[in-house]
Amino acid sequence: MKYSDIYKRVLSSFILLPVSLIIIINGNLLFKITLLILLFLSYFEWKKITKNNFQFVCGLFFLTLSFFTIYRTRTINSDENLIFFLIVFFICIATDLGGYTFGKVFKGPKLTKISPNKTIVGVFGGYFFSIFFIFFFILYLEFFNFYSDQKFNLRFFIFIFITSTISQIGDLVISYFKRLSNVKDTGSIIPGHGGLLDRIDGMIFAFPFSYFYYYYL
Repeated sequence: MKYSDIYKRVLSSFILLPVSLIIIINGNLLFKITLLILLFLSYFEWKKITKNNFQFVCGLFFLTLSFFTIYRTRTINSDENLIFFLIVFFICIATDLGGYTFGKVFKGPKLTKISPNKTIVGVFGGYFFSIFFIFFFILYLEFFNFYSDQKFNLRFFIFIFITSTISQIGDLVISYFKRLSNVKDTGSIIPGHGGLLDRIDGMIFAFPFSYFYYYYL
């Protein structure tokens, strides 16, 4: 990746993260409108990287289910749901950041031909960053006396590990379809990152799992 691309990626992240947090914390009309806009943008980008109508229709169904679970995770109840939503959100971001950082710094063997930039070391970097970040996020909540039933025990550790794994699988799934369609990015809406699906590929897989885990298991 060129220096200019890295600069755009970092700058975009510094802008997107606080804006995203404001929208998520708001959780009302602004969150719902934003989610609806992102859903239709994801439909458009999915169409770009699919080769036939069957793939497209299956993807529409999955994306609709995924965004529904994102919506429900945030809007059911109140404060406790916000904390759980942020945990899943941060797991996905930390996983992506850890994979990118470890892959660039330590390099090493490639993970798969589906996504040539992914490395085996990057997989472990994703796990390390997600566990490390969420551990300190829970400590932050406890220090400032925010009520949360999320405790950093073995069960919660396993949840983070599985969610991070699913996030990384989601990244590979979107990369697979991009490779089939011979495109580098799903779009160009986010400077340095590519399209919307390039940015949320892990989340659209991690949230459905997290939703069903949290409310049914």
